[in-house]
Amino acid sequence: MSGAYAERGVFVCFEGGEGSGKSTQARALRDWLETTGHTVRLTFEPGDTPVGVELRRIVLSPETGALADRTEALLYAADKAEHVETLVRPALERGEVVVTDRYVDSTLAYQGAGRSLAVAEVEQVARWATGDLRPHLTVVLDLDPADGLGRFTSRDRIEQESLDFHHRVRQAFLDMAAADPEHYLVVDATRPPAEITDELRRALEPLLVRAVLRERA
Repeated sequence: MSGAYAERGVFVCFEGGEGSGKSTQARALRDWLETTGHTVRLTFEPGDTPVGVELRRIVLSPETGALADRTEALLYAADKAEHVETLVRPALERGEVVVTDRYVDSTLAYQGAGRSLAVAEVEQVARWATGDLRPHLTVVLDLDPADGLGRFTSRDRIEQESLDFHHRVRQAFLDMAAADPEHYLVVDATRPPAEITDELRRALEPLLVRAVLRERA
């Protein structure tokens, strides 16, 4: 798959449906990386920039109501553009490990496959917004949408979508992973969290070694 991979640092992304444990695993990975001496920037989308806070409120608040599909996709793209420009890319250039909870694949899955938009068109916008920066590793935490959504007592604007919508999103993540196995790891999110964390460590260790070797070259 084409795209730009940072020459410094390591970029790791967690993707998956609602309630799959992305935030939990991202924090666990951050904690392990820090104990092994790495500088880590734990982040998320949408909303981890001052501009992103406002965009997150718009796209996730039930009070927003219906948005045109293209409007929604462009708002998410704007969040990603600001996120990469002001936070992700600078951290990578400093040689840090960036761990993000959601990135471009979420836009392709939710606003592309989930909505009525052509995925190729959504991808063109999202890749342009992020300068085509790709994660070195994308971890897809796979979970049946009915199980994931059942973990919430209240739901945001996206979580309120139909079960069919969330099934399309799940399949989109799996299809993206199957198309680029070199850069993806699909994990059964029903497994015990500690087991998942151990698998992620094993998958990430070669990338960390390569990053060190690049720094020394």
